[in-house]
Amino acid sequence: MRGDRRFDSQLEAKYFDYLTSLQLGGSVVFFLRQVPFHLPGRTRYVVDFQVFWADGRVEFIDVKGMETELFKVKKRQVEEIYPVDIILAKKGTF
Repeated sequence: MRGDRRFDSQLEAKYFDYLTSLQLGGSVVFFLRQVPFHLPGRTRYVVDFQVFWADGRVEFIDVKGMETELFKVKKRQVEEIYPVDIILAKKGTF
């Protein structure tokens, strides 16, 4: 399923496999990886997955083993600037 794709962590790779199985089952239509949000100061935040669900929902999901302070700041900025909520997927939640 993964092919030659590279992931930042084993947890992110497992989440990719999880989404792929949901897509094969029909509850996920498709998903994108490494979706950028542009922030002030020429910085950006890259969310791990954008998921398009069969029921019409669209979610932005970041897979995290640990939440750093920089992550928290950028996540907060994205959620203030863009009309999105970033969902955290942590070990044991999927």
